[in-house]
Amino acid sequence: MKLSVTTAEKIALMLEGEKIVLSSVRGNALVVITAMLENGIIKKQIKGRSKAYLFINDKEATHFFLKNHYGIDDLERYIIALRQDEVNRAEAVSIASDSKLKSGRTFKGFLVNSLSPIECTLSNQLFILQSQPGAFTFIYDFEKFIPPEDVTIVGIENPFNFRYIELQKELFTDIKPLFVSRYPQTKDLILWLQNIPNKYVHFGDFDYAGLNIYINTYKVYLKERSSFFLPPNVEVLLSAKGNRDLYNNQQLQFDEAKVDERDILKLLSYIKKYKKGLEQEVYAGSI
Repeated sequence: MKLSVTTAEKIALMLEGEKIVLSSVRGNALVVITAMLENGIIKKQIKGRSKAYLFINDKEATHFFLKNHYGIDDLERYIIALRQDEVNRAEAVSIASDSKLKSGRTFKGFLVNSLSPIECTLSNQLFILQSQPGAFTFIYDFEKFIPPEDVTIVGIENPFNFRYIELQKELFTDIKPLFVSRYPQTKDLILWLQNIPNKYVHFGDFDYAGLNIYINTYKVYLKERSSFFLPPNVEVLLSAKGNRDLYNNQQLQFDEAKVDERDILKLLSYIKKYKKGLEQEVYAGSI
């Protein structure tokens, strides 16, 4: 599905810091915006009894989403091109990675990172995953990528935390972690996780949106092999540095009564107690 010009313009407005009225989102835009809402990229703010506004929560994640799902490198140029009567094929390719401005995947696979060398197997050969500041490893043939069974896969929701994982190494001293990035968003990561025996730990935002992503994207498939990561000092940080808007503008999208994971129940009690949410970037020093 191609991103329509009206949908692209709505996203552009939100990237500029504006809020749009939810009731104005219809058709193609509703499908796209709903997907972005479900993934925590766009947030919803309720005003009054019924009026709802949408706004961009994470600009970097938005660019990842547009690039991965629609091949769009430059949203502004994309909008201008669609508004023109004719666009030459070379320009179209440079704007949306497709000569007909159609949706398409640039790569399959996902990004991985580590704090120390990990001996893995890739295509039946030894592959040493080694951390290199300023660079990540992209696993293309993920179906043939096998980590040691004693490694815990840590999924990181925010690109900033994934980039600066070395600043958060004290959080993971009791496990041997292999870090995977949630972006770019494809089904490849969950397919891979379903086909390896390793435990999965989700390191995301400490708010309703972060819990929604974990429960509806990972827990539903990985069951007892997955858990939500709750650092020991999260209550202190949430009370001191939490954001009240993250509480006011978000809602749970799962049945709380059916949750039996102790750390999730703890986090829910903290969120309700302080009426705040906490973004995971606090652990990388950006808040």
